[in-house]
Amino acid sequence: MGSASVKHYCGLFGIYGHPDAVNLTYLGLFAQQHRGQESAGIVSRNSGPMRRYAGMGLVTEVFNPQVLKELRAPVAIGHVRYSTTGSCSSTNAQPLLVSYARGQVAVAHNGNLINAGLLRREYEAHGAIFNTTSDTEVIVHLLAKPSHLEKDDHIAHVLRHLQGAYSLLFLFPDRMVAARDPFGLRPLVLGRMDNGAVVVASETCAFDIIDAEFVREVEPGEIVSISPDGIHSSRIVPREAFKPAHCIFEQIYFASPASNVFGQNVHQVRKAMGAQLAREAPVDADIVVPVPNCARCAAIGYAQTSGIPYERGFTTSHYAGRSFIMPDQNMRDLAVRVKLNVIKENVAGRRLVVVEDSVVRGTTTRGKIGALRKAGAKEIHLRVASPPIRHGCYFGIDFPDPDELIANKRTVEEIRDYLGVDSLHYLSHEGMLSCVKRPPDHYCTACFSGRYPMPVDQPISKFALEHDQLRMFE
Repeated sequence: MGSASVKHYCGLFGIYGHPDAVNLTYLGLFAQQHRGQESAGIVSRNSGPMRRYAGMGLVTEVFNPQVLKELRAPVAIGHVRYSTTGSCSSTNAQPLLVSYARGQVAVAHNGNLINAGLLRREYEAHGAIFNTTSDTEVIVHLLAKPSHLEKDDHIAHVLRHLQGAYSLLFLFPDRMVAARDPFGLRPLVLGRMDNGAVVVASETCAFDIIDAEFVREVEPGEIVSISPDGIHSSRIVPREAFKPAHCIFEQIYFASPASNVFGQNVHQVRKAMGAQLAREAPVDADIVVPVPNCARCAAIGYAQTSGIPYERGFTTSHYAGRSFIMPDQNMRDLAVRVKLNVIKENVAGRRLVVVEDSVVRGTTTRGKIGALRKAGAKEIHLRVASPPIRHGCYFGIDFPDPDELIANKRTVEEIRDYLGVDSLHYLSHEGMLSCVKRPPDHYCTACFSGRYPMPVDQPISKFALEHDQLRMFE
């Protein structure tokens, strides 16, 4: 990721009907750690009240064997978080666990609700009390509203009030429920264990680590209820009412290369994007160098198609964490320097094709290019395996302010000058869409094209709910 400043959203994992559900949830969250490194949490249910444990940090930092033993139960849901709405705090860690008229409910959410502020203000005006600044808590209040409880399709009725991106896991006293927004913006998949236990996750890589078999995706607009009675499917809205708008940034950057997302292996998609980039933007060079770690797949595709040898130009520390997840720019810049070292002997005096998956703000890419120059690179030709990002995202990716995007008000030549490279080419929009197998209009490409799958009336800040809260005290 060129800017080292795009944040992730979250990862979900749930399992129903396995004696070791909590430990398997721990492993499923660990496999999806790339989806969020701020906090982690698990809620489990046995015969008594649900139990919750959550904390700040990585999965391995939050949980220990004693905690997992205390949570032991045959049913559990878990969550790893990067905040796309609400700040980085233990209060906002998920899953949320609350009690309401029908007992306890735990909720874990991946995505971003664009009408959360409006809904929250409506509920606060009627006396509702909120404990977090996360958009997810709005869902809890919708669930508990008496007029909503009266509906036969209680959950579907509640979810029809939401606008934006959401993949959700609910844990009720009698069942686990998975739901996905009608656009299918965020991935959500179903699996099964050998003993018949049902598994739900954001990505299929979580199934691999626990030897679960992938069954299918949760369809856009689908609600899947898992209970002792089996698996039951219902709809938030009729299937034909919405056209899918899968977030293509999952394929470009966010998801694990080991996962199958939207029906395709992520590594193969990225490799195809690199190959297409080589066809669109050839250049004479000595080696192809990926910017670790996410651009490696695209760089392999570029090298194979161009015939230019693939080489490492950077060495990566595995102990520094992912820089884009750090809480501020200074920390991110420091993390990048700790994490990446140039292999001088590989780059000195050579013409490089440097492959990036995307460039957002450009500040970190500029630093990497400077490091290659300092190491003696003769020429640097930057190839970006996605189109220029010119528009904000309001559905779970934390770059909503277009003024922060390097491509928003600059030409490619101006970006080239800023980054200090000899040439710069981005993958075309059409080239990008040629690498995915579903119809082009079934993907959300709003950050590139400005065409949003739903109306966004006004820009939404990550901290909007906190700002609303502060205004109450002015």
